[in-house]
Amino acid sequence: MQFRLLRGLAGIFLTLLCMGLLSLRYRLNLSPKSVQERLRLSSPSTRPPELQLRDVFIAIKTTRAFHRSRLELLLDTWVSRTRKQTFVFTDSLDEGLQERLGPHLVVTNCSAEHSHPALSCKMAAEFDAFLASGLRWFCHVDDDNYVNARALLKLLKAFPQTLDVYVGRPSLNRPIHASEPQPHNRTRLVQFWFATGGAGFCINRKLALKMAPWASGPRFVDTSALIRLPDDCTVGYIIECKLGGHLQPSPLFHSHLETLQLLGASQLLEQVTLSYGVFEGKLNVIKLQGPLSPKEDPSRYALVPTAGGPMNLELLGDY
Repeated sequence: MQFRLLRGLAGIFLTLLCMGLLSLRYRLNLSPKSVQERLRLSSPSTRPPELQLRDVFIAIKTTRAFHRSRLELLLDTWVSRTRKQTFVFTDSLDEGLQERLGPHLVVTNCSAEHSHPALSCKMAAEFDAFLASGLRWFCHVDDDNYVNARALLKLLKAFPQTLDVYVGRPSLNRPIHASEPQPHNRTRLVQFWFATGGAGFCINRKLALKMAPWASGPRFVDTSALIRLPDDCTVGYIIECKLGGHLQPSPLFHSHLETLQLLGASQLLEQVTLSYGVFEGKLNVIKLQGPLSPKEDPSRYALVPTAGGPMNLELLGDY
């Protein structure tokens, strides 16, 4: 009798439980498919947030001799809009620059000479500062480059975040060769592509961390001395010969070693970097007409159009 009573109570309880679950499923519309969808949406995303300009470390390499003639032009034009992301690496303390840039002026212990060791010393300082910053991209430019931040960000966003990326403009139309020392007083001939530092280049953090055994601390200068090539060549050597990576060539970076007059005004908004200087005895600059004469603005940087018009700081929006 008790056994039948217990079976009856268990049956009633089971019926009530099933009815309750069916009612809950109906009210919440929890179909198996919707359950999976809810779990997918509620699970934490491992994808990094969309790249912003604040994630990019822009390093300018300069020397005291060009603080006035070159660097102040950059501070008055494009750097005024990217100050939080831009760091200037030089060889001498300058109180005027220190006042304008604060901690964004980095005075290295490097020589002011334009020699392989001096240039590599500054590149090493740039690289170490980037690693310490925790930012996602390292972009190097020279003190005669103009950086279009919007075009730069657009370019970097186009690369999959899972890839090792080294992007810039090749200096030559062929790989460069170098002699790599080997044990027993032997050498090995290697070849690789590199992005010219005079046009600027960028490396993402994923790749930069892999470069550290040959590029962090004093190692970069040592690696440069090993192959007897300057800093930008050394970057390419580490990436292509030591890590098996590849340069992603981009025509959007420009140095003073190309004919800049061929760039039309309508193309300037798309370019990542520009340059100016003297090439083959002639002034080599972008061709722009405006209220400032070539004597007043030989670089033409003050006339470079932006998304808000010419380089008029009041017309420029925030990046």
